Amino acid sequence: MPSPFTPKTLSFLRALKRNNDREWFRARKDEYERHVRGPMIQLITRLAGDLGPFAPEFVADPKRSMYRIYRDTRFSDDKTPLKTNAAAVFPPRGFPRHEGAGFYVEIAPGWVWMGGGLYMPPPQSLYAIRERIAGSHPKLHRLVTSKDFRTVLGELQGDQLTRVPRGYLKDHPAADYLRHKQFLGFREFEPAFATSDRFYPELLRTFKALTPLVRFLNTAIREGVASPPVLNETGRRHAG
Repeated sequence: MPSPFTPKTLSFLRALKRNNDREWFRARKDEYERHVRGPMIQLITRLAGDLGPFAPEFVADPKRSMYRIYRDTRFSDDKTPLKTNAAAVFPPRGFPRHEGAGFYVEIAPGWVWMGGGLYMPPPQSLYAIRERIAGSHPKLHRLVTSKDFRTVLGELQGDQLTRVPRGYLKDHPAADYLRHKQFLGFREFEPAFATSDRFYPELLRTFKALTPLVRFLNTAIREGVASPPVLNETGRRHAG
């Protein structure tokens, strides 16, 4: 299955990284549309049909999925005006924008990244997930040690606390998972992989292996608590 991306996609992104300037980009906007934006729209449109059999609750729509090329520099020390990658996100239906676990793919001058999960969950979502983990920890363990997950994604990744968060026993059976601040599964490839015939099948394979995890996280957020656990003066959770 041919990839929508070509060597000209990568060539444009490399040139953009060297010439991150609005005037330069404006003069080459047609090249961007033809070699970067157009292929990404093709990818998203193809995924809109192919996610259906195994992950129908995730949105694949160019208007919602594709990231804009222009950077928001208002609160950043980096004032370069343009992103030097092509990226798309596939969020779960029924969640506010930028919330919930989903899928993500990025084509950059230095890599191809595919995967997903939860990158920056808001506090109430993180509490809900930790409560679900604490109450049903064998389930998450089974998901991230399943044959499909381990074969395709390796292991659960993401930043972690150095200690078990307050409110949970230090020797809780799920201590390793409770320390997570992020819940990610992903793969990285060389940039040229984006142009390979293997790119799209491997992207589908990655999203399919990740689906049980993102579904677990989203269920926890939907059904879980929306506030921190009540602690007593010793830092332990109240029984009632």
